[in-house]
Amino acid sequence: MNVRETRLIVISPASHITPDQLTRTIHAMGKNVTVKESCYGAVIEGEKEVVREVISEVRKLDVNGIFSKVRAFRVADPRRCRAHHGTRPGFAQLEQEWEDLWKIHRGLDRTDKGEKASVRTERKKLSVEGFKRICEVK
Repeated sequence: MNVRETRLIVISPASHITPDQLTRTIHAMGKNVTVKESCYGAVIEGEKEVVREVISEVRKLDVNGIFSKVRAFRVADPRRCRAHHGTRPGFAQLEQEWEDLWKIHRGLDRTDKGEKASVRTERKKLSVEGFKRICEVK
């Protein structure tokens, strides 16, 4: 039995790759997968091994700027597909993850360049007066 998998491929906002380029690249591979372009990247579905192979190849377009995660529902699942008036729970979570990806992207790029992470110094306690000044700013 072949195990099928559906994954979201999410492109960092800081990437030079567009969802159109991503989906065209996947289609050009000629693999037996279903791919659907989305505003954040693409949804891809097929045999698990083939999906993982495709993701491995497309990540080469921007190694630190293309991410993926498992999607619980298949492509065009009527419970989620807007064409079938499906609901979109979880979209707010995905949207927030997408907005934060530039930070991960930048951190990975810096790590690849050999930069070291800065060590946080111990935080000083905020005085009551300082807190009041922050609260009173209009």
